[in-house]
Amino acid sequence: MKVKMTRRQLALMMSQAMVAAPALALGSRIGGPVGLEERGEQDGHLQAQAGAPVYVVLWFDTEDYMLPESDDAAKRIADFLSGQGVRATFKVVGEKARVLEARHRNDVIASLSRHEIGYHTNTHSQQPTIAEYESVLDWELGAEEFDRRERSGFDDLTRIFGYAPTCFGQPGVSWAPQAFLALKKWGVHVYLDDGQQVGLDGKPFWYGGLLNIFGIKAGQQLEPNEDWSNLDLAKENFSELHRQMSAQQAGGLVSFMFHPTQFISQVFWDAVNFSKGANPPRSGWRRQPQRSAAQREQAFQYFEGLIRHIKQFPNVQFVTASQAYALYRDQARLRSFEHEELEEIARQVSSRISFQIHDHFSLSASEVFALLNTLVAESAGNGMSREVVLNDTPYGPSSAAYGAGSNQPSEVSWSQFSRTSQDVKSFIEKNRSIPNVVWLGSSAVAPESYLLALSSVAERLLRKEPVPEFVKIAAAELAAGQWIAKDSISIWDWPIFPAGFHSPHLMELARLQAWTLKPALLPPR
Repeated sequence: MKVKMTRRQLALMMSQAMVAAPALALGSRIGGPVGLEERGEQDGHLQAQAGAPVYVVLWFDTEDYMLPESDDAAKRIADFLSGQGVRATFKVVGEKARVLEARHRNDVIASLSRHEIGYHTNTHSQQPTIAEYESVLDWELGAEEFDRRERSGFDDLTRIFGYAPTCFGQPGVSWAPQAFLALKKWGVHVYLDDGQQVGLDGKPFWYGGLLNIFGIKAGQQLEPNEDWSNLDLAKENFSELHRQMSAQQAGGLVSFMFHPTQFISQVFWDAVNFSKGANPPRSGWRRQPQRSAAQREQAFQYFEGLIRHIKQFPNVQFVTASQAYALYRDQARLRSFEHEELEEIARQVSSRISFQIHDHFSLSASEVFALLNTLVAESAGNGMSREVVLNDTPYGPSSAAYGAGSNQPSEVSWSQFSRTSQDVKSFIEKNRSIPNVVWLGSSAVAPESYLLALSSVAERLLRKEPVPEFVKIAAAELAAGQWIAKDSISIWDWPIFPAGFHSPHLMELARLQAWTLKPALLPPR
C-alpha cells in the first residue's frame, strides 16, 4: 500500500512548526439525520449538462475546547451552510460539547443541530490517545477499553444534541481496528475520517462492518494553502472532479473537511498543549495564538466561495454521513442467495482470498466464507436449503494462528470435512467472526486454506455431483491484506504522539480484519 502524508498530518506538522516559529503563517488542515437534501439554486451563468450524480460529503472536526472564539467560528460555519441549504456533518468531541453546555452556548448547539452530528472521541488529544492505549491490547479487550474510555462522550453528545451521533472518526491519525467492534455495538454505521492505515483505491469501502468514507482521494484537491489564497485553483479542481464523476455510470463521491478552529487560530489548540506525548493538568492548559481579523476573513471567504461554487453544478448533492450510508447501502446484507448465485461465488474463490464484486453487490472474504460454509454444513445435516441468507458480516479472526498450517494435511476425508463445517458454522454463529484456525480432526488448517477447499466442495454440491471421498487442502493467502498498510512511523506521523510512535500490533490486527474489506458500491442509475 502506497504511503503518503495525509491532510491532517500535513496540517498538524505545520502547526508544530508554528509553535517553534510563531512568525510563520499557518493554513487550515490541508485539504438529526434526514432524507437527501435538494441542491441549492444554480447560478444562472452555469449551463453544464447534468450527468451522473456527484455526492459531496462535507465534514468538520469540531474539537477545540480551549478557545471560546472557536465556538463562534463553528456557529458562523453552520449558519452559513444552513442559509445555503447545505447540511454538513459536524464530528464533535465529547469535551467540546460539555464545554459548550457549560458556557451556555445554546445558540451554537442549536446551529450545529441543524446539521448532522458525528462523534470525534471523548477528549481527542489528552493522553493516552486511542492508538496508544489500543497498541497493547488484543481484539476483544481493545473493544472493551474503547467502550470504557470513549462511551461517555458519545452519550453526552446524545444527551446534548438529542440523538446518537451517526458516525465516528479518530483524532489525528490515532486509528485502531478494535474501535470498529465497539462502534458497531453502539449502532454507529459510518467511519468518516482520513488516514493511511486502510484504503481501497481512494474510494468508499466496507471494513469492520462499517461504511468507511476514509482516505478518499477526491476532495484533497480542494485544500486551502497556507494563507487561504488559492480559491480559484480549488474551484478549477472541483470543476474537473465534477466533469470526471459526471461521466461515470454511477457517479462518485467527494469528501473534504475543515476544523472550525483553523479559521481563527494560528496553530492547533492541541499542538500547544499535548505535543510529543505531553499531558499537562487542566490548570496548565494554554490557549493558542489567534489569526488577525483580516486573516480570519480570508479563511471564511475561501470556504464560503468554494461552497457557493460547488452548489452551482447540476447533479451535485451534499450528503451527510447517514445519507451516504443510505446511498451505499450494503445490498448483500440480509440478501437471500440462491444456488445459481452461490455457485458463481464459489467459482470466484482462488488461492488469493479476497473480496468479490457481483452485479449490484460486493462480498467480503468473510461473507463468502460464511455463505459457503453454511451451504456445506446444511448439506451435511438435513440437506441444502434453496437459499442462504447473509445475516451480517463476520469479523476476521481475533488473532493470528501461530504455527497453524505448517503441517496441514494435503487432503481429508469427506466425513471429517463435513463435520468440521458444522463446527465452523457454530463458531461463526457464537463469535460472529472467522476462526483463526479450522480444526480438521487433530489437524489445524488456516481459514484461507479451508475456504479454498470449501469452494470446491460447494461447487460440486451445487452441481449435484457426488461428494468426494477426500477433500484436497491446498495453501492459500489473504490477498485482501494488500489493502492494509505496513506498519511504519510515517503512517502514525502526528505531533501529539510520543516521538517515534508506531504499532506493528495494531497493523497486524488490522490485516486480520481485511477479511471484512470490500468496495462500497453506488446503485446503478
